[in-house]
Amino acid sequence: MMIWWRKMAEFLERYILLKNQSLMLKLVVFSSFLVILPVLSVGVISYYRSAVELENVLRQSSGQVIDQVESHIEYYLQDFEITSLKLINSPDISSLLKLKSSENKDIFIEQTRNTLKEAEYSRADISNITIILDNNQVIDTLGKRNFYPAVKMKEEYWYSSVPLNGMSMLVMRKLKLENKEQPVISLVRRLYNPQTLLPVGMLIIDINFRRIEEISNKVTISKNGYFFILDANGHYVYHPDYLKLGKKVEFKQLLNLKKEGNSTEILENERKDFVTYTFSPNLGWRFLSAVPYRDLTGGIIQIEKAISLTIFVSLIIAYLIGFGFATSIIRPIRRLQHFMKEVEIGKLNGRVRVASNDEIGQLTAGFNNTVEKLSHLLEEVYISKLREAEMSLKQKEVELKMLQSQMNPHFLYNSLETIRGMALEQNQENIATMSSALGKLLRYNLNNHSSTVSFREEMNFCEMYLQIQKFRFDDRFEYMFDIPHWVMELKVVKFSLQPIVENCFVHGYGSTTRKLKIMISVYRQSESSFVIRIFDTGKGIEESILEAVNKRIALKTTTSDGENIGIVNVNQRIHYLFGEEYGITIQSELGSGTEILIHLPILDHYVEGGRE
Repeated sequence: MMIWWRKMAEFLERYILLKNQSLMLKLVVFSSFLVILPVLSVGVISYYRSAVELENVLRQSSGQVIDQVESHIEYYLQDFEITSLKLINSPDISSLLKLKSSENKDIFIEQTRNTLKEAEYSRADISNITIILDNNQVIDTLGKRNFYPAVKMKEEYWYSSVPLNGMSMLVMRKLKLENKEQPVISLVRRLYNPQTLLPVGMLIIDINFRRIEEISNKVTISKNGYFFILDANGHYVYHPDYLKLGKKVEFKQLLNLKKEGNSTEILENERKDFVTYTFSPNLGWRFLSAVPYRDLTGGIIQIEKAISLTIFVSLIIAYLIGFGFATSIIRPIRRLQHFMKEVEIGKLNGRVRVASNDEIGQLTAGFNNTVEKLSHLLEEVYISKLREAEMSLKQKEVELKMLQSQMNPHFLYNSLETIRGMALEQNQENIATMSSALGKLLRYNLNNHSSTVSFREEMNFCEMYLQIQKFRFDDRFEYMFDIPHWVMELKVVKFSLQPIVENCFVHGYGSTTRKLKIMISVYRQSESSFVIRIFDTGKGIEESILEAVNKRIALKTTTSDGENIGIVNVNQRIHYLFGEEYGITIQSELGSGTEILIHLPILDHYVEGGRE
């Protein structure tokens, strides 16, 4: 997970923040974004808001238009309802319907035909009126111009479904004339004998599309739109393309429209029509208008073009302004950069021209002053270098003594506290032994002012320290030595083993109850060096802490809180006395113990302040 975050951070710095790119490129790119992002945000928001508002307005206006069309056509067809009732109740037709089948009907038929013709001539939108009696007697206004036998209408799908309660029904038909077929909407109604109330025939009024076409031409919102009507079964009642009349609608999406109020749909056809529709419960028809969606979004496209043009022009202006602005900033910075490279190779005589009083000008002037002061300081350094060389030896001695004085006082505090606790609890001889050992340790540290001692002396001092700790921890720890005789008289740094052994107690005890074991051994590393190995079986050191300790050893620094000061102190004194190639290394694993190796040279004689 950390690797993924690191890669993501590197990607952002490199490609988004342009970490390694020139300042000129950064200024131009960022200034461009400052223009593009606001303009693009405003443009996108405006575009979508305009599209939503335009579509809402279109839905509302289309719904109102369709509602008006529905009402108008309902009223229009209701006129034919009235016309049909007038015809049925006219004296001639009423007399005809009262006749019995055995009576002579010729006179009444002619009178009825005249009545039908008068009704047809009174309205231009009536193409034909037909009465079919049950004895197959046909009376119509077309006469010989009708090339479709009226008797065949009894075989059509709608004939048997005409209501028996005297209500009318609207059906889609085609009149067959001599040279053409004329699509019509037929209003059909059953005829009854006024005396017996038995059905005796059918009245058919054929209505042409003249008036409906006039309404359709006023409904369409776009020049590419059209108006059409579907019946309850999804057949075209009206469509500008007369070839579709009577056929079932080809889009299944239009068969499942809701049957209340008005609404809109996006028809998924080739041109993606915006369809507004309403349902007439009186007629059982759906009235629909279809407009290509692209015709409605023409204004939005213009907005889109205007926004794109604005962004393009703004980008060019941003680049020009950004380039000019970046050049005014970068030019003095590049002059300063060029002069800095000359200073790096030691040319301190030149100066950078200060062209302005802004921050860059002040930075340039400050750098000029710095270079001038640096030139003077180099002269002073050269003069003081000899003096510094003379004082270096004395300074090293002072540093050694200062480092020696930094010994951790924890040992003394712990020892005295142990003695005090034992004295309070009970009077035992081991208290005297412990006090004696502590006195020897103090005398060893205070009386011997030499920086180095023999390994025998240092080992005796370390063993006294371990004996005191044995009184303190009793059987919770044990120690052992593996020391060859040849190392006893070799020179080691004074007070170098005890601080490291002390760390075994300070940092070795953990939550575990197992016994702490400390082993001190010595082995030869080469003809001119040997190693003191101090190993404990304590809790070990965490990896992060071990890295921090090794870093302090490498940098030769201690911490303000005094942690690991003994190890760092010993390592510094080894470097000062024997050289950088010697010192301390630490190896540890959490839960497995710690191993500390002290690398020292094999020197039989050592003169204070240098090797003999």
